[in-house]
Amino acid sequence: MSPEDLLALLVTHQQSLAADLHDEEDREEVAAALRELREAVTAGRSAAPAMRRLRRALAALPPEHPVSDALASRRYAADGTGGRALPTADAIGTVLNLLETPDATAVPDPGPPPESGAEPSPAAREVETPDPGELLAKARRRLLSAPALTEREHAALLSSHGDQPGLIRLADPRPGGATARCPRFQFRPGTLQPLPVVLRINGLLRADLDPWGAADWWLGANSWLHGVPADLLGTLPDEELEGAALELVEAD
Repeated sequence: MSPEDLLALLVTHQQSLAADLHDEEDREEVAAALRELREAVTAGRSAAPAMRRLRRALAALPPEHPVSDALASRRYAADGTGGRALPTADAIGTVLNLLETPDATAVPDPGPPPESGAEPSPAAREVETPDPGELLAKARRRLLSAPALTEREHAALLSSHGDQPGLIRLADPRPGGATARCPRFQFRPGTLQPLPVVLRINGLLRADLDPWGAADWWLGANSWLHGVPADLLGTLPDEELEGAALELVEAD
């Protein structure tokens, strides 16, 4: 998942975030990281240093906190330049304002109930965020929609190359979906020959352990490369693609 999704998770759990950062220094470090991130996003600079600082600051949260669980399981990226969508300044400000407000643990007025027909209050609209599970499902649907080998091609691949461990295979949970989808960008055009640079980068991204995260890197917009890595295969030097992947790995 992306830094944008991590910020959405922080907004979703903003009340417990403020409550569980008991130490004033810990809260200030998270706030400082968020201010640095907002400045980078607003100025169009690399957000990688701020995202690394934010991840370190969030380590102060209890292990059972949902944000700690997400970071520990590597479901959310720590980097802002490794092919992940950046959060908006408004999303950052939502969490930052809560941390900087003296009565940060107060629950905002949700406004009139939906059945009254009245518009929700600005405070209620501000805290309305997608469920993290919905974000994850949406991201996986996007990745599953990318061009992939047909079942016949996948069978031929297994027959000719065996169970190539360096390739990304995505389990398709949709009704009637294929057992596994193997994204087509991983092969030389018109063949079932895996691209060596793809296998190397998949190794860096630990595609064997986190195929969804690796696919998200390849198929998401990359601010470091100014494009989608899968679309840049054969256009950019292999070294540039590997350098962008290494930037993400080192950020973790």
